[in-house]
Amino acid sequence: MKIGIGLPANIPDVPGERLMEWAKLAESGPFSSLSIIDRLVYPNYEPLVTLSACAGVTRRVRLITSVLLAPLRNAAVLAKQAASLDALSNGRLTLGLGVGIREDDFRAASVPFKDRGKRFDEQLALMKRIWSGQPLGNGVGAIGPKPVRPGGPEVLIGGYSPAAMRRVGRWGDGYIAGGGSVEQAAELYRAAEASWKAEGRPGKPRFVGAFYFGLGSNALERASVSLRDYYAFLGPGVEGMIRTLPATPEAVQQAIQSRLDMGMDEVIAWPCIPELDQVKLLADVVNKVAGMQAAPA
Repeated sequence: MKIGIGLPANIPDVPGERLMEWAKLAESGPFSSLSIIDRLVYPNYEPLVTLSACAGVTRRVRLITSVLLAPLRNAAVLAKQAASLDALSNGRLTLGLGVGIREDDFRAASVPFKDRGKRFDEQLALMKRIWSGQPLGNGVGAIGPKPVRPGGPEVLIGGYSPAAMRRVGRWGDGYIAGGGSVEQAAELYRAAEASWKAEGRPGKPRFVGAFYFGLGSNALERASVSLRDYYAFLGPGVEGMIRTLPATPEAVQQAIQSRLDMGMDEVIAWPCIPELDQVKLLADVVNKVAGMQAAPA
């Protein structure tokens, strides 16, 4: 059983020092990974920089971008950054990647929005080439450093489109589902599996899913503040997210268990409240789930 915890790095005004304390608490707890989500036009922390800092205060937990918006970045620079973080963390990086849906991020990065899918495909091909140690050609040599894992860090593809599922089979090591319903995640994973088989790849893709949570006193009210701000672009649609947010130990336990029952290899809980007590409160729930998993049938 693998349960990861997100960093509150997307919640405005969270001090950097608290993120480091959060990472240290996660390292000492039952969590398999630390993860971070990505935006450009928002007062959040940049994912690779933040995970690099977290790598320095941890030794065990994996470091996951869930997900990084690859088309906003130069592919060669991104490949070098990822390989560097992978090497510095002794192979603990999992690079969750997606195309993004907010057009203002692309305008800020001076990158075309409409062809981001094509750009992403080209990036994946180029990054795989770089991580394999091959020169780029046309007088351009190889780009290092060498990742710990041959062929580069683990890559999970996020998204909801048929094109995203095809990328899982061609380029990814697995699929990472966002904060949607369990049923939607299962349907998308089946499409990812079909793409995997169509590419003739052995075994099956890894399956990772995520959900938002809040715990403690007045958890739903406190969690709704960050959700309404971060997802303001959804308009009234964000209220549906808030109504279904797991905000009690029982609801969080059910959210984890339902995802494990459907076959997810790892479940990530993203925090909506940036207080350090969220790490311990979630750890208590994870330990309870682990005990139930270990109990004889």
